Amino acid sequence: MRIHSRIPLFMVMFASLCLALSLPHAHAQAASSKLSVHWEELTASDFREGIHRSAGVCLLPFGILEKHGPHLPLGTDLLDVRYAALHAAEREYAVVFPEYYFGQIAEAKHEPGTMAYSRGMQLALLQETTDEMARNGCKKILIVNGHGGNDSLLPYFAQTQLDKPHDYVVYVFDERTPQHGGPPKKTKIDMHAGESETSKMMISHPELVHPDRATSESGADQARQKIPDGIYTGIWWYTRFPFHYSGEGAAATKELGEYQMKWWIDSVVKAIQQVKSDDVSLTLQREFYEKSSHPLDTQP
Repeated sequence: MRIHSRIPLFMVMFASLCLALSLPHAHAQAASSKLSVHWEELTASDFREGIHRSAGVCLLPFGILEKHGPHLPLGTDLLDVRYAALHAAEREYAVVFPEYYFGQIAEAKHEPGTMAYSRGMQLALLQETTDEMARNGCKKILIVNGHGGNDSLLPYFAQTQLDKPHDYVVYVFDERTPQHGGPPKKTKIDMHAGESETSKMMISHPELVHPDRATSESGADQARQKIPDGIYTGIWWYTRFPFHYSGEGAAATKELGEYQMKWWIDSVVKAIQQVKSDDVSLTLQREFYEKSSHPLDTQP
């Protein structure tokens, strides 16, 4: 004998109402647990939570706008470093500052699209930016460098933070390409828009890579300057690579790009973790500031 059980209509309606009321709450909980790492995407209250969740660690991915051979976009360094930093921050939460490209690129002023800010502006703007980041709770600022022309600028900037007291620490992470491992490289000269950089762009923004144009200009070393290695002059890059292209972009492969980009992201993740766990730098920085105000009292 089959018994038909019927649920009263009012109970069905009540259950449906309860489900409908619970869904927004569930969605709100999911949204609150998944904070964006993008500074510009956070609401004011979410930003407060982001700073708390990141333990005050904020990333400043530093790119540039310059020619990258005949086949890569002007913003290659900016696009690549943001790709690496954002993916790293998704794994080890940190708040990532918006696009920043106000660095050293005087050697490319002869090429179209280059934005070369003056020396004073570069340092002043970077100082104002880190000061404002710190005022908003970023007490550990990790500058992730994506541009070779900043290799001297950024350590100098970090060193000059000792000029006067700051309630935050500037860290600089300046590694973009692994020295060993991965698919074998085909080229020896690979300094700008060459095999490595083109390969990484194939991962971060493949739609912006034009491999068919890579051989339309020469990326060979012109070697037009004859002075010893121990002597430096600012025109050195132009003497060697006047077309602002160093290497062979046509040699790039997606496999090399995948390996190098993964290495870069993994390295930034480790850097974030190390900065988060650093409980010494700010303390010693404060000690240094205090002692530097009365150096004659410093004891050996």
